[in-house]
Amino acid sequence: CSFLPRFSIVVKTGYKNDNGCTENFLELEGKELESREIVHMDIAFDELPEKHYKKEEDCRYFKSKKTDRGPLEQGWRMNTVPIMCSYKLVTVEFNVWGLAWRVENFVHNAIKDILLLGHRQAFAWIDDWFEVYLHDCGVYIDGNKDGK
Repeated sequence: CSFLPRFSIVVKTGYKNDNGCTENFLELEGKELESREIVHMDIAFDELPEKHYKKEEDCRYFKSKKTDRGPLEQGWRMNTVPIMCSYKLVTVEFNVWGLAWRVENFVHNAIKDILLLGHRQAFAWIDDWFEVYLHDCGVYIDGNKDGK
């Protein structure tokens, strides 16, 4: 007898050079397609929990020195080039009667906050990574394996 309920989190990801307008990019079928909830996230104008907010990472104020991108203004998703959308399918299961909905909802909201923060940082940190090549990433990762 297990004291731990069945709990799983699965995040499927795909990237496309568009503004989030592709209807079924992850090619869902059946029950997955019918039960999905589409949430459009805006890295510039969606609220971020106050504990994570940093003005230097606020896409409404950030201006890249290397790429001249930013700041992002209302409607930026419709008129910004280049643009890429990160499509996500987040599936959470917590099979405990009476708690499932609450726990699953909490996890979905937490993942939404994590994704929003991470994608805001990817934009705001563009000057740190824009001209970094794949080989350089491997060297950086190898150099940090021991917590250096």
